[in-house]
Amino acid sequence: MTWKTIRLELARTPEFPEGSAAHAYVLRLPINDNGFIEHAAMKHPSESPVVHRIWPNEHDRVGVLISQRAGWAFSYEVGDADDEGIFHLEHHPIKLGEYLTITEPDGERLPFKVVSCRA
Repeated sequence: MTWKTIRLELARTPEFPEGSAAHAYVLRLPINDNGFIEHAAMKHPSESPVVHRIWPNEHDRVGVLISQRAGWAFSYEVGDADDEGIFHLEHHPIKLGEYLTITEPDGERLPFKVVSCRA
């Protein structure tokens, strides 16, 4: 298991047919060799799973990855009003070229591609 820095960029959508590098997340997570999150490492006090949301015309947001009843989410403030759910992250590897679906707080689901993953 290694803590890795992962960059996700918006994949193709009707609004962005070529995707958008300007809509991105940079994550710092403990990932095993198969691309799955190491739960035990997330409980270690010296490191925490960080997410940095980069969006045009908005202030960057920094939060954490949290485990919820319904799966995993990015959270930026206490409470769940701003949480962004990650579709089936518990069963989906985080590897270069893979896709993740993130649900915005308003319910919109957006596809993101893993464009970098480094130790």
